[in-house]
Amino acid sequence: MRLTADANKFGLFAFVAAVLITAAMASAEEDVIAIRQADMKAMAAAAKTISGMFKDSTTYKASEFKWAADTIRDRSGGVLSAHFASASAADSRQSKAGPNILKERDRFDRIASDLRDYAVALDAAAQKNPGPMPASMRMRPGEAMGGGPFGTHVRNEHELSTMPAEHAFHLMLQTCTTCHTRFRME
Repeated sequence: MRLTADANKFGLFAFVAAVLITAAMASAEEDVIAIRQADMKAMAAAAKTISGMFKDSTTYKASEFKWAADTIRDRSGGVLSAHFASASAADSRQSKAGPNILKERDRFDRIASDLRDYAVALDAAAQKNPGPMPASMRMRPGEAMGGGPFGTHVRNEHELSTMPAEHAFHLMLQTCTTCHTRFRME
């Protein structure tokens, strides 16, 4: 009798533990999705800030431009890739992420890294230009945008560091479009 009662207590304990572990895992997955969504919203707001300064260069403030670039830099690259590290994080009902992220991991990671590279270039431009926005940060009339929405990678750091910041910004936006087109479900 005593053995049966102990076995029943152990079975009940194991069941409760399994339920709690499952609930904790589901909560952790929801937390990753919430953090990821907050990061995406922060990057979108930062891009909007930069866009506004290019639309009206008199609103340019190097510190705000740098803050926006750093916001994107800090949430892209490896950080962004880590948000999609598990199948459950990509397949949740709360997520708009496509399941192909895990199947095309290298491509997704490259896009996340490209996004970071463009943000780093924008940060450097803000550091070099603490006063009013100079013409050298702007694209010149007729300058090719480069890449298109399905080929947005600049091949090397030198090329990226010599292009106008506005061009790097457009490439960054194209990178966002590429990722959303390829890896986001509507």
